[in-house]
Amino acid sequence: HGIVVVSGLARGVDGIAHQAALEAGGRSIAVLGSGLDQLYPPEHRALAARIAASGAVVSDYSLGTRPDAANFPPRNRIISGLAAVIVIVEAGEGSGALITADFGAEQGREVFAVPGSIYSRSSRGCLKLIENGARPLVEIGDVLEALNLEAVVQAEQPPLPLPADVTERSVLACLSADPLHVDELYARSGLPVARLTAALAMLELKGLARQVGGMNYVRLKEAGVPYRVD
Repeated sequence: HGIVVVSGLARGVDGIAHQAALEAGGRSIAVLGSGLDQLYPPEHRALAARIAASGAVVSDYSLGTRPDAANFPPRNRIISGLAAVIVIVEAGEGSGALITADFGAEQGREVFAVPGSIYSRSSRGCLKLIENGARPLVEIGDVLEALNLEAVVQAEQPPLPLPADVTERSVLACLSADPLHVDELYARSGLPVARLTAALAMLELKGLARQVGGMNYVRLKEAGVPYRVD
């Protein structure tokens, strides 16, 4: 989606976020809580080199500065300042990620938190953020909307290929953006109920159609040009 991922190169979610951005062909920025020559954690040296090749590894600290605990809250302020949107994936009650969220709110950034189990210690911070007004993050579309990228991505995304199965194509041709009840689909398609139900299930699995409640179905935007089999 062309989004640059900014994080702190720490173990866990930070490292995974950087890695995922690179594997998707994107760019990332790592902000250190130490001097550039005191990279922490040391096992992320190779990851830092990959980040720097297409993005940046930055620090507000002079060379030789060790990764002391007091350095990380100011580091988190830089992370939130560089970011357009803050996403907290996991956070215990005393997590440094909550500091980043607080800085982000002060800086006028939109803060998202991934809701987790109420029984998980690593979700308590996220649930507290949501309780205090952070937006719950349940799908990537929420972030794209906050970044005003949703329309751009939809415009650039090519349509999914039409199913090869003749029955599925016939059912798909009956659908549109307006909800259609399964009884009407049955009448329009002329298919036996079992074949119609199976075709609808396959279209949902392929991301071409969706049930929107009350046994009503819609054709998704990602589906290709309508094709009717007479």
